[in-house]
Amino acid sequence: MIRRLVPSAYRPVLADRVFRRLILGFGVSGLGDGMSFVAVAWLAIELAPQASAGLWVGGAVAAYTLPGVVGALVLGRRLRRVPARRLLIADSVVRGAFLGAVPLAWFTGLLSPPLYLVLLAVSSLLHAWGSAGKYTLLAELLPEDRRLAGNTLVSSLTFAATIAGPAVAGVLVTYASSALVLGLDALTYVFLVVLVVRTRLPESGHVSPVDQAAARGGLALLRSRPELLGLLTLTWFFNLLYGPVEVALPLHVTDDLHAPGTLLGVYWMLFGFGAVLGSLAVGALRRLPLWPVTVGIVIAWGFSLLPFALDVPTAVTVASFTLGGVIYGPFVALSVTLMQTKSPPQHLAAMLAANNAVLLTASPLGTALGGPLIAALGPRATLGGSGLATVALGATACLLLTARRWERGPNGFRNRSGIEKRRSVGRG
Repeated sequence: MIRRLVPSAYRPVLADRVFRRLILGFGVSGLGDGMSFVAVAWLAIELAPQASAGLWVGGAVAAYTLPGVVGALVLGRRLRRVPARRLLIADSVVRGAFLGAVPLAWFTGLLSPPLYLVLLAVSSLLHAWGSAGKYTLLAELLPEDRRLAGNTLVSSLTFAATIAGPAVAGVLVTYASSALVLGLDALTYVFLVVLVVRTRLPESGHVSPVDQAAARGGLALLRSRPELLGLLTLTWFFNLLYGPVEVALPLHVTDDLHAPGTLLGVYWMLFGFGAVLGSLAVGALRRLPLWPVTVGIVIAWGFSLLPFALDVPTAVTVASFTLGGVIYGPFVALSVTLMQTKSPPQHLAAMLAANNAVLLTASPLGTALGGPLIAALGPRATLGGSGLATVALGATACLLLTARRWERGPNGFRNRSGIEKRRSVGRG
């Protein structure tokens, strides 16, 4: 009965014992990160002076992710020779150690806003390479026809973690300590390290994750493939405009709604629930054209943020944020699978690392901009403005896509009025 309840696309993937062990570790560490969605910003609010809370929250959220770009660029010469498994372990060790230092400093009375930002920054230093190692491991383990299902399950677990994680964190930050939540996140990475170390991975031959020549040209390889470069560009701006949301939402709860941390947990929990549903529906989306689906996700996500700018009941914004999760959910699995499919196997790790390094600059930069925007406009207007700008981004991408298709014509060839025409078509 249980087998019949599982869609057929996921059954071969879940039958793989090694894959099941890996996603258990990814799920547990994702649960810790789900709790940190709430705790990172909330602890910054508790530590910072009230007058500059927005700036410190933006700095904390940015410090939790942005240094991964530095790690990808500065440490690339060393880490490009490291196998995917070791990349994942190294990232988890660093993340666990420095996140674990946050509650220790808190309980000893030594934690200040600058020290807090330093600990968060070091914890994220290897995250671009850790993420590349994670998805390269999946590509090594799974054949091409099973990667979409595997990526969907992993991204669904990540989103599921934002259901349970913020719910638990919302209670803990209200009745215990947000520093304790970050300590629990550190323990989840310890669990992931132990599990990966104790798991013996088979030699699959699907990819060559340590091609040194490829590692030196990851960005150049992306630039040589217009489809992947276009997806990277759109995703970068999409994530940039999402960045202010992570800063504005906690302050919207505290300043605009005067509500406790449990409401913030509800927002992220329901977002995660919607994202799980959307991500699991990716099996249907894969039969649709990639670009129209991708652009549609961007536009629809922007519309889901617009109610925050209006004077509406809290239930309306909770519902729109939940719908936003449904909309955004398929985006991650689709983009990762495209990278795995379109990248040459021997270049996969290099291109994933380069892609992650570029994308890691977007959301943190957006969160860093969120602080000044909130100071100037307020949380409510910042959320609505982010949505409006995202709609404009999607509309621009839609116009460019339509113009390119019109230029190529219905058969994909250019006509004589400034457009090349393939003569062999008429000769049939």
